[in-house]
Amino acid sequence: MRIFKSKRFSRIADKEGIKDSELKNIVTEILEVGIANANMGGDVYKIRIARPGEGKSGGFRIILFFRSKKRTFFHYIFSKSDRVNISRKELKWFKELALDALSMTDEQIDKRLNAGTLYEI
Repeated sequence: MRIFKSKRFSRIADKEGIKDSELKNIVTEILEVGIANANMGGDVYKIRIARPGEGKSGGFRIILFFRSKKRTFFHYIFSKSDRVNISRKELKWFKELALDALSMTDEQIDKRLNAGTLYEI
């Protein structure tokens, strides 16, 4: 399983103290337990995570793209205190991005990794 994060996601996660090990744990949980309740359709999922030292209810929401056991892309993160949810328009856009991300070839991924627009965990 290859795990990636967008440049913007990485910047915000670093600022908020969210470690790559936590992101790996999320992927492990997805693989072991599943996340049907977080499925927003089109391989887009919304996961709740706690702020460091706090609970999930006031923590962060992560938008990730996941299909099978091949790749996961952490794309967007927001604080529950900053906004309640994403809009329908944003969800539609995330579904389009998920389709593009999950159908990238290894060469396309390597190009984005080299350009610094995508990071591998």
